[in-house]
Amino acid sequence: MNPAVSVRGLRKSYGDVEAVKGVDFEVAPGEVFGFLGPNGAGKTTTISMLCTLVTPTGGAAAVGGHDVVTQRDDVRRNIGLVFQDPTLDGYLTAEQNLRFHAELYGVPKTVLADRLRQVLEMVGLWDRKESRVSTFSGGMKRRLEIARGLLHSPKVLFLDEPTVGLDPQTRAAIWGYITRLRHTEDITIFMTTHYMDEAEYCDRIAIIDHGEIVVVDSPEALKASVGKDRVQIQTGDDERAIAALQDRFGIEAAVHEGQVTFAVASGEEFVPRLFADLGMPIKSVSVSRPSLDDVFMSYTGSTIRDAESGSAGNQWMRAMARGR
Repeated sequence: MNPAVSVRGLRKSYGDVEAVKGVDFEVAPGEVFGFLGPNGAGKTTTISMLCTLVTPTGGAAAVGGHDVVTQRDDVRRNIGLVFQDPTLDGYLTAEQNLRFHAELYGVPKTVLADRLRQVLEMVGLWDRKESRVSTFSGGMKRRLEIARGLLHSPKVLFLDEPTVGLDPQTRAAIWGYITRLRHTEDITIFMTTHYMDEAEYCDRIAIIDHGEIVVVDSPEALKASVGKDRVQIQTGDDERAIAALQDRFGIEAAVHEGQVTFAVASGEEFVPRLFADLGMPIKSVSVSRPSLDDVFMSYTGSTIRDAESGSAGNQWMRAMARGR
C-alpha cells in the first residue's frame, strides 16, 4: 500500500534559523504516528508543511499521494487538522461551527445531517449541539475540534499537541475518544506531543530534536533499545556524588530534574552496592525501568523537561549510548 504520508529531505528555514533540517519518514495507512519532542524541536513546523500552511524550503512531501506544494488543494481535501491553539467561533453553537466547516469542505447536504450526528456522538457532544461554544470547557472545545476535523471524512487527521493545557483527567478522556476513532473511522492519525504518556498511544514514534529526527520505532522497541534501568538519588552534595559514582563504579552521571541520574543494568540489584560503597549519605533513591523519557535522554542527551528549559546532559548521553 502507498504510504499515507511520505517525507523526503523536508527542510524549513526562517532566515538563518533552520527549524527543520532535512527529515525523512513515512506513515502507513491506518497508523497512529507520533512526533515526540520538546517545544521548539520542529514538530509544529513539520506538521504545518504537511498541511500546506507553510511552504517548505527544500525536500518533498506527499499526503494521501498528493504533493504538499504542487497539489495543495488535493492535500487539504484529504486531511483534517486540530490546531494547537483553539480556532472555534465562541459566538456560534457547536452545530453552527460544524456546519460552517461543512460548507468550506463541500460536504454534500444529503449526508450532512447524519454525519453531524455521527461525529458529535463520537465525542460525546450531541446533547450540547445547540449550546454556544463560549459556554464549553477546554476539554469540550478540544473534543468539538476533533469532531470538526473528522466531519469531511479525511484520510489523515493531524493533531498538533491535542491536549496541551488540559488537566490529566480531561487529557485521558480526549485520548479515549481518539483511540475509538481507529475502530469507527478509516483514518490515519499523525500527532505531535511532548507528553510521554500520550506517545505510548502511538504505533510508532519519531523523536525529533533541534529540527532533526533522531530515531523512529515503536514505543516498546525504543524502550528495549535503552537496555538499562534509570537510577536517581538525592544526596547533600551532587557534585561529590557524581565524582564518587565515577571513581568507585566507573559510572557517568548527571543532574536531571534536580536529582543525580545514571543508568545501570539491573538497577534494583545495584542499589545495595550503592549504599554500601558510595562513601556518602544517600537521602533517597528510585529505580525505574526504561521509559520513553529514558529513550529521549538516551538519544538526545537530555529529558524533554531539561530540553525545554535549555539544559543538556552530555555525560548522560554518552553513558546511555554505550549501553545500547
